[in-house]
Amino acid sequence: MSTKETLKDTVAEHPRMIGFLFAVMMLLSQAGSVAASSADVGYGP
Repeated sequence: MSTKETLKDTVAEHPRMIGFLFAVMMLLSQAGSVAASSADVGYGP
């Protein structure tokens, strides 16, 4: 017998998970900007 939990149920059981999920989403949203700004393109010799 398997129980399928939704994200809503999981967060309801573990309220501190909201802060963790928020932090992860912020880090992932910034990762693209950081990668793009650190890329160094050289044009020719």
